Amino acid sequence: MHFPNIDPVLIQIGPFAIRWYALAYVAAILLGWRYVVTMVRNPKLWTFRAAPATAEQVDDLILWLTLGVIVGGRLGDVLFYRTSLIWTDPVEILKTWHGGMSFHGGAIGVFVAGLAFARAKKIDPLRLGDIIVAAEPIGGFFVRIANFINGELWGRPTTLPWGMVFPDAGPLPRHPSQLYEAALEGVVLFCLLRWATHRKHWLNRRGVVMGLFLAGYGLIRISLENVRQPDYWMPTFPFGLTMGMMLSAPMVAIGAWLVWRGLKEPLPAAIEGAEAPKAADAPA
Repeated sequence: MHFPNIDPVLIQIGPFAIRWYALAYVAAILLGWRYVVTMVRNPKLWTFRAAPATAEQVDDLILWLTLGVIVGGRLGDVLFYRTSLIWTDPVEILKTWHGGMSFHGGAIGVFVAGLAFARAKKIDPLRLGDIIVAAEPIGGFFVRIANFINGELWGRPTTLPWGMVFPDAGPLPRHPSQLYEAALEGVVLFCLLRWATHRKHWLNRRGVVMGLFLAGYGLIRISLENVRQPDYWMPTFPFGLTMGMMLSAPMVAIGAWLVWRGLKEPLPAAIEGAEAPKAADAPA
């Protein structure tokens, strides 16, 4: 199969260009924001604890998280993947429109922004993290689709019938790893977290949803690194490891610990007037 060669620029008006990649981030922020607002306004999700933030506080939180994603994503890309830019072309670090955003850097940026917001507003950071990560796969889906449109972050060579020949990637068919990531990091992970929040009511358990996201994303990313082509300038790590694997492994460990800790923590008394979950859906 040949790459469909979609123009990464949706609209060009003189020097002004609207790119699919930028629209992916806009869609991720707007849809994620509205999804979190819907959750905090849904009393059925907060049977044992009140929502950690009001809808108005979520509105304020979005600016903090947006800055965290942009700054953290760009700095993470430089520190983890393009360290030489620091001494060869430091001005390039500021040119975010040239691309180059790291998920792990963005995650660290969101963590720092969320923690600072929680401290400023006196909100439990674990419970704030639970509602933030519940919406993250929405953004993950759109950004990976944008990666595919840009013809970047392609996979390793494959003989499978859906292997795709990407521009600037040589003549060999390759895994469309961006679509694998959109499906698993986006759709599958969203469904898993939706099950945790709306069926198991784990938003009432501090840190469990955040832990499930960290462990789930980490395991998916580690598995997909086996079919994703590492950047050509990256060094060869021992045992076939990649930078993505090494950055994701701590996520799995921290996430597993958060799930274990949160499920052990006793629940408070049910909120008066709140609709209790059905027996089959009650927290474990």
